[in-house]
Formats: sequence, structure tokens, C-alpha cells
Amino acid sequence: MARYSQERKESILKKLLPPLNMTVSEVAHSEGISSKTLYHWRDIIRKEGKPVPGKTLTSSDWSAEAKLAVIIETATMTETEISQYCREKGLFREQILEWKKDCLGGFQSSEFQTKTIKIQAKADKAEIKSLKHELRYKEKALAETAALLVLRKKLNILWGDDNEES
Repeated sequence: MARYSQERKESILKKLLPPLNMTVSEVAHSEGISSKTLYHWRDIIRKEGKPVPGKTLTSSDWSAEAKLAVIIETATMTETEISQYCREKGLFREQILEWKKDCLGGFQSSEFQTKTIKIQAKADKAEIKSLKHELRYKEKALAETAALLVLRKKLNILWGDDNEES
């Protein structure tokens, strides 16, 4: 089994990315490497959070993790560096800005959801308190009614009335 240096792996995997956008089978044939090995390398890099294309070649079909990785990688870059990065990855600056906006929108919606959940929890607690109060009231009324029925039976037995029409 051949061992490849990290630099060699990276140069081979770059052929999968734009501007070349070669398929795994094309790269495997041109480099003399098994396609299974290339798929394995691609999966390892994807798990590390680096943007690599999957079955499709367009950047709009990238996974959410890959898009987030692009946003993180470009966060500290200057305009020139971002332009260079976009050329290497086959992206447009507008795509990165849109992905960033989507991420921030997700965080904002999660804050909104958190507020909504807190308001709902407060309303639920108030309803539970009200229902417990009502339940206690009904339990007391039921206990009183049961006690009256028991006393009525005892009174009927004591006076000897068999009919219960008093």
C-alpha cells in the first residue's frame, strides 16, 4: 500500500475543487490512485470541516457544514484574500455573504424562539397553577358530597327508613 504525503494528498484533492471540478474517477485515473482512496480522503477532509464538493459540482449544493466552514475561513480575510479564496474554490463573494446572512438569521431566529419558549413556559405555569386551584376546589366539593352521602345512609339506618326519599 502506497503512502502519500499530506502535500500530495492536498494537491490531488484540489483537482476535485473548482476551477478544475474533476470527478473522483477522472482524478483517480489521471493520478493512478484508487477511487476508493480518494473518496476516503475526501470524507476525512469533509469531517475536518473543510469545504469539498459532494456528488454535485455546484457550490450551492454544498452541505451546511461546508458553508459554515467557508464563512469561518473567510471571516478574518481582507477583500483581496476573499477574492483569491473565491477563485480557488469556485465561489462568488455574494454567495459567501448570503451564507453568512443565513447563519446570522438562524441565530436571530433561535433567539426569537428562546423568547417565545420562555413566554409560553410562563403562560403554562400560570395555567397549571389555575388548574391546580380548580382541582383542589373540586376535590373539596367531592369530599363534602361523599361525607353527606355517608351521613345520610347512617341516618337512614339509624331511623330505620328503607326508602331514601327524605
